[in-house]
Amino acid sequence: MSAAPAITRRLASAVYDSLIVFAIALVATLPFVLAFGDSTHGWRRYALQAWIVVAIGAYFVTCWVRGGQTLPMKTWRIRVVRWDGARLGAWQAVHRYVLAWLSVAALGAGFLWALFDRDRQFLHDRLAGTAIVEARIEAKP
Repeated sequence: MSAAPAITRRLASAVYDSLIVFAIALVATLPFVLAFGDSTHGWRRYALQAWIVVAIGAYFVTCWVRGGQTLPMKTWRIRVVRWDGARLGAWQAVHRYVLAWLSVAALGAGFLWALFDRDRQFLHDRLAGTAIVEARIEAKP
């Protein structure tokens, strides 16, 4: 496994990804509100939040399974892979996504883990059996 990219590059990628996540949340909200109406309180509020988490998860899981990269990860030349260097399967990508949410819920502690980890990996990557690595530039024929 190659060395982990610098934390600054991973954070820059995360900031870029947050813009895409914001857009996904906005787009995912429209059909929900059209179907269920006002979703600012009661069960609709929680259902909308769950719907948005699922929509964002679909984005990340699809990108990680297809090529190991979201658009920002391509820009910053980083990739998520299994510990053995292979591509992620769907269940492993879902597992990583859920664990990443837990890292966020723990006030970012799972991300701060990378500062102390011997391979500079996030805690959710350790637990999911994945790693963030430098993406190789593939030559076009």
